[in-house]
Amino acid sequence: MIYQRNIERIEELVKTQNEWRMSTINLIASENVMSKRARGVMGSDFCHRYAEGHPGERYYQGTEIIDEIEARVKQHLKSLFDCKHLDVRPISGTVANDAVFSRYIKPGDIVMVNSTSGGGHISHHRHGSVGKYSSNIINFPLTADGYHIDVKETINILQKVPVKVMIMGKSLYLFPDPVKELAPICRENGIVLIYDAAHVLGLIAGKRFQNPLREGAQVVNASTHKTFFGSQRGIIFSNMKDSDWAKIDKGAFPGSSSNHHLDTLVSLAITTFEYMVFGEAYAEQVIRNAKALAAALEARGFNVEAKEFGYTESHQVAVNVKELGGGDEVSRVLKDNNIILNMNLLPFDPLGKVSNPSGIRIGVQEMTRFGMQEREMEMIADFMKHCLMDGKFVGDDVKDFRKDYQVIWYSFDEDFISLENSQQLRSSHVEA
Repeated sequence: MIYQRNIERIEELVKTQNEWRMSTINLIASENVMSKRARGVMGSDFCHRYAEGHPGERYYQGTEIIDEIEARVKQHLKSLFDCKHLDVRPISGTVANDAVFSRYIKPGDIVMVNSTSGGGHISHHRHGSVGKYSSNIINFPLTADGYHIDVKETINILQKVPVKVMIMGKSLYLFPDPVKELAPICRENGIVLIYDAAHVLGLIAGKRFQNPLREGAQVVNASTHKTFFGSQRGIIFSNMKDSDWAKIDKGAFPGSSSNHHLDTLVSLAITTFEYMVFGEAYAEQVIRNAKALAAALEARGFNVEAKEFGYTESHQVAVNVKELGGGDEVSRVLKDNNIILNMNLLPFDPLGKVSNPSGIRIGVQEMTRFGMQEREMEMIADFMKHCLMDGKFVGDDVKDFRKDYQVIWYSFDEDFISLENSQQLRSSHVEA
């Protein structure tokens, strides 16, 4: 009987989570939601199965069906990213990073990355994946605003310091990195330029952000569940020579993974086709929403970062909330009011402030997928002002607001397709 009670408790907690998160405004910049059709294929027999190696070259029998699925998703993703090589076997963005870092970073190599306070991901640093291979890690110099790499000073450093690997891409990522500007000097000096597109993969696929391969990056690693609204996995892609790609192929398998979680691969196949159809419209609306929310927050008295550059060119908005108690305090108060986001270091914050940094990081990609547009960004800004500046409890109002946003847009779900037949939705697509 005790086992039954424990099982029922787990089921109860899952039900509570499902219901609660559908009544919140989720602004976590590293999350998104899958369509019902993508989720509907999870939990199939594939969740029990193994498929080591490549389609048609497996170490197991009985993989013919997953071979076809994997081949299809790779074909579609290569089309989206206009690349020669692509691997879908990493089971997360960090695993994708490790598969590549392990091939190119040798003990003692000097690696240049974005600092933690400058937005760099933890896997790029001493306590993350890069740190497993070298402790010689230096940071990109930043411009005075803290949100752009100082190209001139970076070139000065590269002329004096024998950097072996350069890693671009960030976790707090408002503006593109200078891939095009720095790729030539990397080529001249034999520096491997790696681009971590975890946060902006969907914006790249939607042709609304920089194209790192076209601008000169040798290889791109990414997560598939942030601005790209797929299952939680990772990918690697490149246009490099076959002989160079062979190293990364071995880094993915057997270097960083064995079986690659076939259950979530099937969901990614459906998501990828959704993105081929809806991705450009979705990415466009995501960026419009981010800019609209940033401007609305600024108009209501918030200290929104990078205003002199138009706030953002991605899905993210950064806000300095030091005067409101700091990122930890503000994010906890918002959570109690059913608005979910995370505290975040801002450029030039000391690492000692990591437990209560100056900032919060906001991502609009999930709420965009639930059909929210610029008008709704204004309303979210109002909720945040009432909660954080006026001292009001808005949790119930948030729940009421969210009731009207339950349909997942940019999908082939039946409820979205029925909505799409309405004149109102067609007009909104035309305007976008």
